[in-house]
Order: sequence, then C-alpha cells, then structure tokens
Amino acid sequence: MKRIIFLVFAIAMACNSQAQNKHELVKLWQTDSVVPIPESVLINFKNKVLYVSEIGLGDGSAFDKNGAVGKVSMDGKIVDLNWVTGLHSPKGLAMRGNELYAADITELVVIDIKKANIIKKYPVPEPGMLNDVTVSDKGVIYFSDSKTKKIYQIIDQKLSVYMENIAGVNGLKAIGNELYILGGKRFFKVDTNKKETDIAQLSQNRDGIEPIGNGDFLITSWGGYVFYVSKDGKVETLLDTHEPMINAADLAYDATKKILYIPSFYSKMVTAYQLK
Repeated sequence: MKRIIFLVFAIAMACNSQAQNKHELVKLWQTDSVVPIPESVLINFKNKVLYVSEIGLGDGSAFDKNGAVGKVSMDGKIVDLNWVTGLHSPKGLAMRGNELYAADITELVVIDIKKANIIKKYPVPEPGMLNDVTVSDKGVIYFSDSKTKKIYQIIDQKLSVYMENIAGVNGLKAIGNELYILGGKRFFKVDTNKKETDIAQLSQNRDGIEPIGNGDFLITSWGGYVFYVSKDGKVETLLDTHEPMINAADLAYDATKKILYIPSFYSKMVTAYQLK
C-alpha cells in the first residue's frame, strides 16, 4: 500500500512539474552526424549563416591544428566544414563587425570574416583552457579560462585579467554595462565595478548562455540540458538528453524568430529548436 501511495505521489509531482513549465522546445531540424565535435554556434544575421567551432576528432586539448570553424545554413544544410582551418581546439565564438573571435586553448584567435583567414592571435600568459567569448557594445572582448578560473578582457588590443577565482567559469555574455557569468552551477552578473549579483543556482554545471531579450535567459549544460532562467531566478528544464548521451554545448539564439541552435559535441551535429 505504501509503495502504491509513493508511486502515485511521484507521478503527481512529475505532472505538476511539467504543468508549471511555461515554455517548451520544438525540434525544427538536425544536421547529419558529420560536424567534427561542434562546441559553439554563432549566428551571423547579415550573412544568414551559422558559424560552428569544431574541435576536430583528436584530443580536445591537443595543439594539433586539427580544429576549424565551419559554416552551416540557417535551415541546417552543411555549407563548409573547413571554412577556416589551422586552429587547435576552438570553443567559444563571438563577433563584432568583420571580426570573428574564437577561444583556442591558450589564445584568442581573430578571424577576418570577409577573407576567411586568421589575422591576429592573443596568447594568454599561464593559460589553462580558454572557453567562452563575448563582446560588449563598446567593443570590449571578454573570455573565460575554465582551468585557471579567470576572465580576461581586451580593450584597444591590450590584454589583461578582468576577474579571478571564479570556480568553474565558462559561459559569458556582455549586455549593456553588465557581464553575465556562468561559474559552476552559479549564474550571476557583475556591473562596471565588478559588484556581483546572483541570479540563479542551476542543478547542473553550465556551458552556454543567451538572452531571450526580455530579461530572461537560455542556458545549456554540457551534459545534455537546456534551462530557461527567468529574471527573477526561476529555472525551467526545457530539454534533457543526458540519458541518450547527447550533449548540449554553447548555444546560439535568434531572439526575433525564437530559434535556438545547439551543438551536440560528441554526437557531431547541430540541432535547431523553436522556443514556444
């Protein structure tokens, strides 16, 4: 009898949890499993294309020049998986004007989008593993080093440490005068004085972060989760693919069409979802 009561209670709780979700994801398309370890996706709205950082089929921390940045169309067709080659293990991507930035293990790589070639590199002293990148409206570049727990910044081509001792630092997003940060399971922001304000505590470790446009955010967890985080700190689980072992790495989001693009890392594909 106790077992039956427990099962009824568990089912009721699960149904109640689903009913509380205000949002959901509907799959639109998925590429074939041909993208060599995709880690990050970035939208170029002007050129109507997705850039995808590709770690390649070797060791993700090896200096093997096996990495690249590829291009995928907005409807999921492979355009060019070798658009820019010669990188090692590129992860986070960001863009401003004609420049594309890629975090590549120990250096930030700058790519000329029109010429499709590398034009500059910013090596980091005593690096660990560079991860995500974001650019502010004023052109300040921020990027994270997950192993050394640091966030770097580049202002007027000068590299410096912006913040230190952020456990598990990964996803970054510069919005206005604030920098939003994912550190471990913690989601918080800092202002221009580096004053920290907590937003939410997640159930899983972090990866990518994208604003919805209304103060809310979409956050991915590499293990295979997508979360909707409201500005008041409420967290909804929109996607859970950890059991089939489909990862959810650094996403991109089109706030106008409400479409998010998720690279699946080891599954070697990119998937598009409509946010409802």
